[in-house]
Amino acid sequence: MEMETVSQTRSNGGMQGVYRHRSRETGTEMTFSVFVPDHAPGATMPVLWYLSGLTCTHANVTEKGEFRAACAEHGIIFIAPDTSPRGEGVPDAEGYDFGQGAGFYVDATQTPWAANFRMRSYIEDELSALIGAEFAAADMARQGITGHSMGGHGALTIALRNPGRFRSVSAFAPIVSPLNCPWGEKALGGYLGPDKNDWRQYDACSLIEDGARLPDLLVDQGEADNFLHEQLKTGLLVLACRKAGIPATIRMQPGYDHSYYFISSFMAEHIGWHAERLKA
Repeated sequence: MEMETVSQTRSNGGMQGVYRHRSRETGTEMTFSVFVPDHAPGATMPVLWYLSGLTCTHANVTEKGEFRAACAEHGIIFIAPDTSPRGEGVPDAEGYDFGQGAGFYVDATQTPWAANFRMRSYIEDELSALIGAEFAAADMARQGITGHSMGGHGALTIALRNPGRFRSVSAFAPIVSPLNCPWGEKALGGYLGPDKNDWRQYDACSLIEDGARLPDLLVDQGEADNFLHEQLKTGLLVLACRKAGIPATIRMQPGYDHSYYFISSFMAEHIGWHAERLKA
């Protein structure tokens, strides 16, 4: 799992790096970014994962997310992976919502996707181990996770499937129930096949219904988001958390859309919220 440094740039009292490695899970080269705040020699800091949405690479949040000042203030390492395998020989499809750039954080079981589209195992196991091995300042016993849209779906489902691993969980405009929206039906049907029982492990509301729990949750959703009613369906998560007794702060933000203008507006607040829990 040799890691190559693509770039390192000083910013906001820390080092913003972009890195590449050959993934055994996806069978491709994978690129990710890591921001490490300045710290005393030998010191360790908690880690916050950020999972991006449809069509995004690591670069979208790295360039537009406005997270570095808050991470430097609170002493948090920020990790941004890619959203899917990419490159020559990797299967793809027409449209932005399936194939390359749309991995949905699943381990695909269907041909031809199963060989490369293993983003669940990549994030949960392989990249986590690489971060722990290559970044001495990363305290892997103190992890939080967040994400946007498809990445919000990824953050919620990964945290729900791994109880106790993440001290803090938040999301921006997450897809809360892929079983009940066109994006999810297309992606999960294509990657996993037609049996919807196989989809439940990748649906936050279904995981909660089946007994998975979070210690608490923060979600921000723009009221002017044009995907809200057909694809995101935030109300289903509100109901699922209420029924399960999960403490959840789910905020509808007037006037905000689905873009990084929305995400960057609340990013610092989310990082502060994670910091309280990661340092408790």
